[in-house]
Amino acid sequence: MYSVAVLVGSLRRDSINKKLAHALAKLGQGKLDFRLVEIGDLPLYNEDIWVNPPPSITRFKQAIEGADAVLLVSPEYNRGTTGVLKNAIDWGSRPYGKSSWVGKPVALAGASMGATGTALAQASLRQTMIILDTVVMGLPE
Repeated sequence: MYSVAVLVGSLRRDSINKKLAHALAKLGQGKLDFRLVEIGDLPLYNEDIWVNPPPSITRFKQAIEGADAVLLVSPEYNRGTTGVLKNAIDWGSRPYGKSSWVGKPVALAGASMGATGTALAQASLRQTMIILDTVVMGLPE
């Protein structure tokens, strides 16, 4: 069974994106092993922290590296993804030469009350994840 690291770009307790992530995990039950990865405890990215990284960073990088694929579930804030999700992506891409993302299949999803959903957040994520050498699922959008 393939393992999928799930990152939710919303920290809100009653987040609809968190609910979406749990619903997708339920749909994939028996086919995929979805593992929600905590990102709310990651400090803001700061290169100086690599001297003595806290356990949250090493735990996060290990979760990404240990997964067969990654699912990013994000709301849309100001026509882009959330700061907390972008921060996690940045931690996973560093230190230079030790990116946890290389070669990972990545899928994008999101839910919103708005008419356009999370289309622009997903476009922003797609652009970022492609440059990190992941294999981004193109469809469905």
